[in-house]
Amino acid sequence: MSDVKIPDVGKSPWGPDDQQGALNRMDAKSRAAIMSRIDGSRVYDLSVDYFLGMPSFQAAGDPAYQIWMTHTPRGTVVDNLNGQGKRINSCCGYSGDVILMYTHTGTHIDSLNHFGYGRKIYNGFDADEHLGSRAWQKGGSEQIIPIISRGLLLDIAALKGVECLTPSYGISIDDCRAAAKKQGVEISEGDVVLLRTGRMQYWPDGTRVFGNSPGVTLETAKWLTSRNIVVVGADNEAVEKTPSGNEDNWLPGHCHFLTEAGVPQMECLNLEELSRDKLYEFAFIGAPIRLRGSTGSPIRPLAFPLRA
Repeated sequence: MSDVKIPDVGKSPWGPDDQQGALNRMDAKSRAAIMSRIDGSRVYDLSVDYFLGMPSFQAAGDPAYQIWMTHTPRGTVVDNLNGQGKRINSCCGYSGDVILMYTHTGTHIDSLNHFGYGRKIYNGFDADEHLGSRAWQKGGSEQIIPIISRGLLLDIAALKGVECLTPSYGISIDDCRAAAKKQGVEISEGDVVLLRTGRMQYWPDGTRVFGNSPGVTLETAKWLTSRNIVVVGADNEAVEKTPSGNEDNWLPGHCHFLTEAGVPQMECLNLEELSRDKLYEFAFIGAPIRLRGSTGSPIRPLAFPLRA
């Protein structure tokens, strides 16, 4: 490892204690502006549901989604674990369950502590000082405030006139510019930018949704963050193309968005309805579960049409 040069992590312009990165670009004024334009006649749910056997990233040994009952109406009568007795339990049917999953399963958002350089994550927080036995003390999903902003869809698959981009296709800066021009939108500071590859139309066939993913190149990732966006997302498993083709970094896009630019990224978004209805500009609202210290969390993203 002595010959490995470790890059510097991004330093937040919002101060040495900042853990929210690009989310700081949202404020009361920007939230009020987009919410004042919401057309509530239609809501687009951009998430997938969670179920036993669902596709998930397991290439690095992480567990598949699991759910099991811990209490059933009949079982409660038999074992009386709640101590209420047979008479009450025979009347009051009680069900309960437990789930187990990797925090990067299904539609989710990556926290700023998900990737770093060496021991350090965004804004210089160091594992030697800020990583405990169970979780990071900095940069976790509890730091991701509710996202309320203007959203843009860049439908790259539609731009190319294909059902889905080819495996490992690298979405270029020119692709993004061409899609924006064709759709009549322009990326502005504070936007949430979503990219469609077409992969999610195959859900839940994991053999077609995951693996050799089309996605943004590192150059495109840098171009997007230079637009001062707040969040990036895509309908694939990594936002960026995989494999990366970068000899020094297996996921350079993750490292740029999260470690250098402080931009959270969302994966496994369902963008099919937005594409079908050609809704390229919308109000985006989403918030993750606040799992303290976690490197990612499920999110329920919603898109609303805008009034003229």
